[in-house]
Amino acid sequence: MTSLSTSTLAALEEMLQNTARSAPTDYMPIHLSGGYGGEQVIGHLNPEFIPYLQDVLQTESIPLIAINHDHLSLQFTRPQELSASLSQLADKMRAGGYVPGWRNEDFAWLDQNGHQYFRLERAAFRTFGFRSMATHINGYTKSGLLWLGRRSQTKSTDPGKLDNMAAGGISADETPWVCAKRELWEEAGVPAQIADQVKPIGRIHMRRPIGAKGFHDEQLYVYDLELPAHFVPTNHDGEVSGFIEISLAEAAARILADEFTSDAAFVTADYILRRNK
Repeated sequence: MTSLSTSTLAALEEMLQNTARSAPTDYMPIHLSGGYGGEQVIGHLNPEFIPYLQDVLQTESIPLIAINHDHLSLQFTRPQELSASLSQLADKMRAGGYVPGWRNEDFAWLDQNGHQYFRLERAAFRTFGFRSMATHINGYTKSGLLWLGRRSQTKSTDPGKLDNMAAGGISADETPWVCAKRELWEEAGVPAQIADQVKPIGRIHMRRPIGAKGFHDEQLYVYDLELPAHFVPTNHDGEVSGFIEISLAEAAARILADEFTSDAAFVTADYILRRNK
């Protein structure tokens, strides 16, 4: 255990109490009806997007999707059909400049039982405020140091910010475990024989408005991985510009100085607090 000041630990604990924020009252809810859980709110739209979206749907109707004065409505049917309709809508929003960082990669929306209702371009999940999933891995050494990555300046989200040693979105056809091992190799060059030792810890639910990009709603699947003393991370996918190995005290200071991405700040703060119980 690494000792940190009481005030630092209190600041981290207070921060972790604010992981899931409600959508602002002027954000338009997105309702899904006809599903197994009855009608439910599954997303939120930035009010700046609404006039454009209303014009789009008045000009050209899209099956299973409708908008009125106070909510956007989705009608549940076969996942393939709802996915096709949402894909049409996302294409229209992209054309209007409301889906930055298009990746040509799908995320899936799952209900509380793990059933997939639809899949959609991952960048559009923030535009519509749909709940996505990601893995974050705390890479640490027996001596108590943490490895952190620094995001590439070319990333569309949080360029240059500190991140966990490996982290990434869970694609539509992945499990959290498979994603964790993939990200460990792609982002940090962790071979399979080490990555197999990754330890599942739990989940952190992140919800916050992100201005012109929409609303961030994501379940973070958290893992810890002890690394050999001689191991040095090496990036393979171009998404990380470099790595640093630091103490928990320095990591805490950098969190409170706002040097981390929001998600990685919460995951790292949780790790620090677990090590200081």
